Amino acid sequence: MKTIGIIGGLSPESTMTYYRWLNEGVRERLGGNHNAKTIIASVDFQEFYDLKQKGDWETQGEILATQAANLQRGGADFILLATNTMHKVAAQIEAAIDIPFLHLADATADRIQEAGLSRIALLGTIHTMAEDFYKDRLKAHGIEALVPDKEGQEIVSGIIYDELVRGIVSDESRESYKGIIAGLEQQGAQGVILGCTEITKLIGPKDVNIQVFDTTRIHVEEALKHAFED
Repeated sequence: MKTIGIIGGLSPESTMTYYRWLNEGVRERLGGNHNAKTIIASVDFQEFYDLKQKGDWETQGEILATQAANLQRGGADFILLATNTMHKVAAQIEAAIDIPFLHLADATADRIQEAGLSRIALLGTIHTMAEDFYKDRLKAHGIEALVPDKEGQEIVSGIIYDELVRGIVSDESRESYKGIIAGLEQQGAQGVILGCTEITKLIGPKDVNIQVFDTTRIHVEEALKHAFED
């Protein structure tokens, strides 16, 4: 079993989910008292939030690249970045390491292709929805991403930053998300990407009529597959 390096803290809520699901996955495979071999570098979410407000992505990338290099030196065999938004700086991270970086959007795109779908709703932070870095990555796999209008983006992103990253899950917010997803379904979305690692706490397959692609679950499953490859 390989050692998984996790860059976490963005937010700690999602990092805890990654850690729990990775350990559960190893236990299911090996039984007994086995658990995942992990090394976690947890950064301060507030620092990154402040840098985003300034539009300073370069510094965020530098910090994450340093953490990735530290994980490699600490014995990690490959790296996970436990957040969707910060994949905007994936190139900086990849340039800093000599071990594989499992890109979350690529893993998600593979699942969408396996399902035979090509037009997908995308929910996430304002950066993930409004900017092109994530949508272009999906487009490279032949997948068109539909995002909410500006008001919908603000609602989705606001719930992430004001509630989900703090561990707050409310029925009111769930209904807001369900309404936004239904609107995108009417526009032709065949499925929905939960493109923020905290959204898994709010929305599941039973909440909507279209197929759900939970990026947190997908990323964990890809990591487990990689951990047991020769």
